Amino acid sequence: MTPRFSPATAESDLSPVPAMPPRERILAAASDLFYRQGIRAVGVDAIAEAAGTNKMTLYRHFESKDALVAEYLRRLAGKSEVFWAHIQREHPDSPRKQLGMWLEAAGKDANDPQGRGCALANAAVELAERDHPARRVIEEHKHAQRNRLAKLCADAGLKHPEMLADELFMLLEGARVCSQSMPHDSPHCRFVRVGEAIIASHEK
Repeated sequence: MTPRFSPATAESDLSPVPAMPPRERILAAASDLFYRQGIRAVGVDAIAEAAGTNKMTLYRHFESKDALVAEYLRRLAGKSEVFWAHIQREHPDSPRKQLGMWLEAAGKDANDPQGRGCALANAAVELAERDHPARRVIEEHKHAQRNRLAKLCADAGLKHPEMLADELFMLLEGARVCSQSMPHDSPHCRFVRVGEAIIASHEK
């Protein structure tokens, strides 16, 4: 079974529990609030309350809200490593099957009725300041995902793997946005079918 998270870390599945150390409770509470309500809409008071702690403790572990936001996104980005390791274990000798697993998982993610799109893409829209500490996390993660997809396309022996990776990457980014702005019976519902057609067009 494919792990329940996306190839590009769309959302947070963390939730605070009393047994967690304070730092982890704060991060879990922030992750849920940031994803569900938006980074700008959530203040440190709300995070501290949701984590069952106080602002003094929050600032003891994170020097600022910006630092907490960056760590939230860094944790989400790290989840993608587990996903890529999973598809490699499932099909160690078949990059083409790995690509198929990526497409299937991405399609489920894009069509998740409980989802709010990609947390990192959402953050990029909210955090317009180019020097925000989270911007580097977002940009490095997105570049890494696209490059990893390009390598997989090349290993699968498909034509023009760089172009194919760009097409699939943009298809996923667009599908996630589409899922937030259009009814369920809209283009994002056909993500897998469109992705398969794009891949087929690059077969040698």
